[in-house]
Order: sequence, then structure tokens, then C-alpha cells
Amino acid sequence: MNNHYNPEKSTIDPIEIEKFSKIADEWWDKNGKFKPLHFFNPARINYIKNYLQKYFNLQSNTNSEKIFTNYRDNQALKIIDIGCGGGLVAEPLALMGAEITAIDASDKNIAVAKIHSEKTGVAINYLKASSEEYLKQFPQQKFNVVLALEVIEHVANIEKLISDCATLGESGSLIFIATINRNIKSLLTAKFIAEYVLRWLPIGTHDWQKFLKPSEINEIANNYQLELKKICGFEYSIIKNQWQQNYKNIDVNYIMVFEKK
Repeated sequence: MNNHYNPEKSTIDPIEIEKFSKIADEWWDKNGKFKPLHFFNPARINYIKNYLQKYFNLQSNTNSEKIFTNYRDNQALKIIDIGCGGGLVAEPLALMGAEITAIDASDKNIAVAKIHSEKTGVAINYLKASSEEYLKQFPQQKFNVVLALEVIEHVANIEKLISDCATLGESGSLIFIATINRNIKSLLTAKFIAEYVLRWLPIGTHDWQKFLKPSEINEIANNYQLELKKICGFEYSIIKNQWQQNYKNIDVNYIMVFEKK
């Protein structure tokens, strides 16, 4: 980890933006280059849904699944999705009644996300912006929930992203950061096997050296009034043919939940 934090350095990595922009048209193709993410998505959506429902004491409506509609004073839970890609997380949460702002530094990703949400009739505030660009435009905006899922390993300034997440969250808000651990097991499975053997992901999708250990994220988060509440791993079950939660196994994919003090 770089101990010399430069707050002026952008989170935007042009190489990473270009990489995902080239395949942006395939975001919603369940058999395309994002097939592994579609397969993984239900597990992380369910985790976020269940955690938010318990933390905010939300009850589902009798006639729908819009559990995030009546959060406070008949207002919906406000969520910002940083690095939203094509909207694979934003749409399901919006369908549950959340008020979603979704941002991405790639204009192609945002264009694809907007087209899909228009087709499905899901109301989402999509904006082409990095976290720091959004804060410059809307410095007073605060959210109940901040999501940075599978994005921190693709940014140029890790500490800046975590700092921005903290700034965007109101007091008592939750910040979810999901990524891949950095160890020999993740090098073998998330990089070598996933990209070169099974071809689940395009070669070059991930740079193993950019993977982050939970302790590294937590060390930075502590500097920005973020208290770690929970960490959960995800693993693929060959028997069930699905991704599932495992609190005891954070060797590869994991999600951290922080509370803004």
C-alpha cells in the first residue's frame, strides 16, 4: 500500500475505463463477457438487501417487494452506487423501492445502463462521473447507503475513493466495499483459472497486484470515521452451482460493511 496519500490524484484510471468501455455493450448479456458477474450478482444483492433490511429495520410492503420505499418520513432509502457499470446492482435495488443515484466514469457504461433502465421502466439517476467529480457537482448531497462494489481494485487512488465514500454517507449511513483479496489462492482462482483456464473473464480483466487485503481497506477506512461492522466472503458451490455467503472464508471474494460515525 502507498503510505503517501495524494488527495489531488484522481480515482480515474484511464486504462481501466477504456478496458470496460470496450465491452460495455455486453453488460446485460447474460451469456456474454459479464456472464460470471450475472451469476455472482444474486448472492451480493441478497446480502446487501438482507443487511439493509435488518440495519434500518425495514418491513416489506404487503403488496410488493419494495422494502426500501418507506425508510424515513415516507421517503425511500437513498443509495449511491459508485462505479455502477451497466446497472446490474442499481436496477435490482431500485426495483426494491430505493432511490438510486448510480455513477460511472465511463460514458459508454452509463449510456448502456440508461437504455436498459428505460426499457425496463426502472427510475434511476444515472450520471457519468467519478466519485470526486460527483462531489464537486453536488458537495452537499448525502446518502443512507454508499456502494463501491468490485470497483476499488480498478481505481488509481484507493484512499481517495474510500474518503469519497465516507463523505457521501450521512452520519449513521452504511458503506459497502466489495473486492478480491490478495493472496496466492486469489492469484490462482480469480486470476489464472478464471481468466486463462475457464475463460470466465476476458484475459487482463484483473491485475492481481491491485487486489486488496481487508486489513488494508480497514486501515484506510479508520481514518475517515468508518467503523467496520461486518465482513463476509463469497464462494462458489460446485454442488449447488451457485455463489453463496461464507463468513469464515474471505480468501477470495469478500464484502466489507462500514458504518459512518
